[in-house]
Amino acid sequence: MKRVLTYILLLLLPLLAVAQERKVQNKPYIDYRRLHYGFFVGLHAQDMEFVNNGHVTEDGECWYADIAQYNPGFSVGVLADLRLGTYLSLRALPTMHFGQNSIVFREQNSGEISRQQVKTTYISLPLHLKYSAERFNNYRPYITAGVSPMLNLTVKKQKQLLLKKFDFMVEVGAGCDFYLPFFKLIPELKFAFSLLDVLKKDRSDLLDENYLKYTHSVDRIASKMIVLSFYFE
Repeated sequence: MKRVLTYILLLLLPLLAVAQERKVQNKPYIDYRRLHYGFFVGLHAQDMEFVNNGHVTEDGECWYADIAQYNPGFSVGVLADLRLGTYLSLRALPTMHFGQNSIVFREQNSGEISRQQVKTTYISLPLHLKYSAERFNNYRPYITAGVSPMLNLTVKKQKQLLLKKFDFMVEVGAGCDFYLPFFKLIPELKFAFSLLDVLKKDRSDLLDENYLKYTHSVDRIASKMIVLSFYFE
């Protein structure tokens, strides 16, 4: 058995040597700039975490809310990167997210279903710290974390649930810098979690009071988001 493992290692050594071979670096000085800019586009999926309370109406109804399905959304923004050190930088990422949530309400006893489409247009200003590994050839992996205040421009009244315009999220992610001959391409996967309750409980706006049973059935809503972005610097 030891002899077989020795042969396998001997066969893999040339491959490992090739994998670690140094190549000509593209854009070798781009990371030494104090401040540099870029833009990005991406796809995202929005989610909501509901805290249902089991509220029973005068008619004996008990409604529960949940996300019916995940809908892909579109994100676009610009990037400003401030170099703080060899491995650390501060990033500002003004972003617009266009998406929607599909909410379904189910009545526990009858099985009756009601649905609500919540379209969202978020303006956000994330601030991230980016920690990068040592560059090798033409790639450099990194991790990132930060906070993101968000403003929803498309809050609609006269619906089952009304959401607040302002939200505040914590974001964590990982990506990799790929150094191409003329620019730097950076794919990144990011997760965002809301720290606030975005459910607006004051429904004095309602013309149809029948919608109050949906608001009374939910104690709290927290937003979540997964974003796949492609940066160009």
